[in-house]
Amino acid sequence: CYSLTSITIPNSVTTIGSEAFYGCYSLTSITIPNSVTTIGSEAFYGCYSLTSITIPNSVTTIGSKAFYDCYSLTSITIPNSATAIGDDAFRNCDSLTSITIPNSVTTIGEYAFYDCDSLTSITIPNSVTTIREYAFYDCDSLTSITIPNSVTTIGDEAFSWCESLTSITIPNSVTTIGSKAFY
Repeated sequence: CYSLTSITIPNSVTTIGSEAFYGCYSLTSITIPNSVTTIGSEAFYGCYSLTSITIPNSVTTIGSKAFYDCYSLTSITIPNSATAIGDDAFRNCDSLTSITIPNSVTTIGEYAFYDCDSLTSITIPNSVTTIREYAFYDCDSLTSITIPNSVTTIGDEAFSWCESLTSITIPNSVTTIGSKAFY
């Protein structure tokens, strides 16, 4: 649906299925009601014109590649109800400058913020135990990151090619630092 610019989802909807709005290039705004608990994989993949989105507190699952290639997305609010950020969830979101990860999230998926060139800083909450492989790979503008004492594993190439990162403190809780983690 290349020409679709906006949509309001009614309160009767509980799930936004896989690829529901895949490739809706002209979609600039969307309202997700509090009834929605799941955003499926690739739900908004390739929605190039989407600039911001608020995910309601009812959502517990953000599927893999949910916002992959949403180039114009500048901000996003992840609700306190979400427990995981799926693999590739915000991959190639070039305009995303900041994001708040709530304390409910325990896992940041593989490639979750891969190639988010404009992301400058991020705070990982105390609930996260694992930063998966390539999670922040090639985040060129990332200058600072806070890793809490809850994290035990930093995956392979998690921060590879983060060329602006000048300092980082790895807490005593970390037992595994993956291959090329800070390459």
